[in-house]
Amino acid sequence: MSLPSLSPRRPVSLDLRRPGEHGILAPAGRLDRWLLVVLVVMLVTCAVRYVDRHAVDATGVAVLAGALVLGLAYATRGLLADRSWWPTVWVTGMVVLWGALTAVAPSFAWCAVPVAFAVMRVLPFAWAVGTVVVMTVLLTAAWQRITDGFDPVQVAGPIGVGLVTVLAYRALDNESRARQDLLDQLVEAQAELAEEQHRTGALAERTRLSREIHDSVGQGLSSINLLLQAAEQSWSAQPTTAREHVRTAAATARDGLDEVRRVVRDLAPADLAGDVTGHALPDALRLAADQWAQASPGMRVEVRVDGEPVVVSPDVAAALVRTARGALANVREHAGAQRVALTLTYHLDEVVLDVRDDGRGFEPAQVRPSGTRGRGLAGVRDRAEALGGRADVESAPGEGTTVSVRFPLSEETS
Repeated sequence: MSLPSLSPRRPVSLDLRRPGEHGILAPAGRLDRWLLVVLVVMLVTCAVRYVDRHAVDATGVAVLAGALVLGLAYATRGLLADRSWWPTVWVTGMVVLWGALTAVAPSFAWCAVPVAFAVMRVLPFAWAVGTVVVMTVLLTAAWQRITDGFDPVQVAGPIGVGLVTVLAYRALDNESRARQDLLDQLVEAQAELAEEQHRTGALAERTRLSREIHDSVGQGLSSINLLLQAAEQSWSAQPTTAREHVRTAAATARDGLDEVRRVVRDLAPADLAGDVTGHALPDALRLAADQWAQASPGMRVEVRVDGEPVVVSPDVAAALVRTARGALANVREHAGAQRVALTLTYHLDEVVLDVRDDGRGFEPAQVRPSGTRGRGLAGVRDRAEALGGRADVESAPGEGTTVSVRFPLSEETS
């Protein structure tokens, strides 16, 4: 028998950045393609404008070659995507190429937009802001070179665009950090939940094992102890009776050994396995009653079956037999009863087991799950609830005790 694997998961990072990427825009997977498209369009437009207004001399050839190199260089970004140092080297090259091209041909200053977004994809916030500020200053200076006089629009415009870009970038950065914090908290909560489920599952399994051992092995050992005590007392005066007690104790020990093996394997009792007629459960209850009677001199037990026996699931049958054993053991140890009746009733939609004794009784509300009796009653309830059933205990001082447990029957069974 083994517990299901519920090993808690460790919190893992959900950051979608590639190695070496630290910018807020890094997780945007489709942004690469759009930036390349925008950059190519801007390069072609600026190159056409430059050729239209300038002669294609050595400087013109250098400008066109620089525009081509800038476009091709951008397309190389994914070549070394698994190297942490490559994005920083790549974006630095983009800024340097753009700066050199803009210094020679100011019309290429508008290519700063896709280059700036590339910067924000790769560099951390502080470095990205500093780089964008430098690019804005260079863009403004380049436009002033080709403008007659001082045009405040050409100064305020790039600065305003750069300021808005930085502010928007900062807002996105804060939102991304908040989202990442929420994701980390969610992953941590999931890990804690998995760990709690693991602990709960282990505790439930321990409780089940304790209950099964108490109602099977424990009761068997108690019967063996009583039988051997009775054999010792009658060994000299009644040797035949003593030997009978010893034989019964040996048979009970063998049954207890089989029960231990079944508990370890998490199987139903062997006498209930493969039942196709519905009579295995009543027979198992009669056997349990006979074993109890032999170990309880002076007490009488009667087993009754009402209704037509039907096949019930092995788990339910095992629960009924173990409930009967536990209830009978409680009667012997605590009730001081003379008679006990086990009644198994088959209804259309449920099967009910009642264990009734004429002992001294007790007050159920005052029972605490600390002694043998309390643990047995708690075990009966836990076992019934685990299989979708219900257990009830009715008792009062001087009026005996009735333990009832009921389980629903499936439509196929009924």
